[in-house]
Amino acid sequence: MPAEADRSPIRRLRGRFGAGVSVWATGAGRDRAGLTVSSMMVADGEPGRVLGLLDPDSDLWESLATSRCFVVSLLGWDDRGLAEAFAGVAPAPGGVFKLGSWSSTEWGPVLDTALAWAGCRLVEGEMRTVGWSVLAEAVVEQVTVADEDQAQPLVHRRGRYHHL
Repeated sequence: MPAEADRSPIRRLRGRFGAGVSVWATGAGRDRAGLTVSSMMVADGEPGRVLGLLDPDSDLWESLATSRCFVVSLLGWDDRGLAEAFAGVAPAPGGVFKLGSWSSTEWGPVLDTALAWAGCRLVEGEMRTVGWSVLAEAVVEQVTVADEDQAQPLVHRRGRYHHL
């Protein structure tokens, strides 16, 4: 990794923002695909929307092109190993969906221990490239929020995971 002074100033700025960590997942059975996503936002409204920056070379993006629906599972502190595996930076013998317990929904697989999850459907239209990413915009069709008494959300800041 380059010295901090040699890194992109935009990347350095982005790294100073703490962001919640999620896994976006789609598909069923052997056709499941997922990706760790922290570059995202949720917009309230009728309907609510979720926007995320996705790697255009990821298995998730390829699968979304046909399925058009996915689940956003918000991760907790105990899920940091799973986040690393879905980001492709940690091993996952047998595949990433062997990590954790997953349930099927009409939008895709949801992590059973998620702090919250949303079933989403991509909006129609052409996807836009933003920097090195693809901007995915989706309508939120279902939201489930877990009891937050014991929750420690997983946060990504400056290349490391933290909890609040």
